[in-house]
Amino acid sequence: MGDPQFEYVQGQSRPGFASLLAEYEAESLAAVAAGTCALDQRYGPSERQTFDFFPARGRARGTLAYFHAGYWQSRDKSTFRFIAPAFAEMGVNVALVNYPLCPSVSLPALVVAASACVPAIRHLSAEGAGDGLPLVLAGHSAGAHIAVELALADEHATSKKRAINGVLAMSGIFDLAPLVETSLNDKLRLDAASAAACSPLHRVRAHAAPMLVVVGEEETPAFIDQSRRLHEAWTGAGNRSALHVAPRADHFSLLRHFASPGGALFDKVDALIASADRRGFEQVARPGQGYH
Repeated sequence: MGDPQFEYVQGQSRPGFASLLAEYEAESLAAVAAGTCALDQRYGPSERQTFDFFPARGRARGTLAYFHAGYWQSRDKSTFRFIAPAFAEMGVNVALVNYPLCPSVSLPALVVAASACVPAIRHLSAEGAGDGLPLVLAGHSAGAHIAVELALADEHATSKKRAINGVLAMSGIFDLAPLVETSLNDKLRLDAASAAACSPLHRVRAHAAPMLVVVGEEETPAFIDQSRRLHEAWTGAGNRSALHVAPRADHFSLLRHFASPGGALFDKVDALIASADRRGFEQVARPGQGYH
């Protein structure tokens, strides 16, 4: 679909990204100053195996674990702390997760390292709330790939003890083959075989957690196609999925939609968390059914 370098790099860029990310940084500092939070909670031996935890206000009804963007090779959770207050206000714990970056580790090793955050986040969420609190993994861009990989690896997927109760995949890449021919591969160091092996799109299975797949209307055709293909694969395997194309949103302005109470996307995320809270394994909805 077009030139991969354009579709995944230049075509995704916008002149306003620098100022928008600076706004996110400032709002993230304000979120830390204004609320109760526990920063840099360790979940493994690597320097970047840490997460920030913003507890729900009032009684918690779920936990949202967020994996940041950066093409598996850059950025930090600290830029995205601004998303936490809106969800904490509606009774959701928020964990923002860092993970090792390529090329210091390979992409498969990155995913394995990130997986260790799940029991650590569950343990911290359970303090004072019991261990039955649902966990929804949310990821943006590279983070969406990580969230999907962890959901597919959930060893309790066919029981009521599943570790992951829902997935929010925003603007992700789930078939990595196109990246082999881009400048992103300077640090990812993928070949055709390893790109295929690292592509969760090819490993979607039945009994996976319910999912909300999101992409911005103003992203490149390749990014929109990646999200559509994941949604179709998820429902094709008999899982529950909904696809949301956010109007007038590009790759990073999409996060405004995500963290803005009263907006269509925020309401869909709220519904996904509510659905994860009330569903047992037997209550799988019909493929393609939305969240209500």
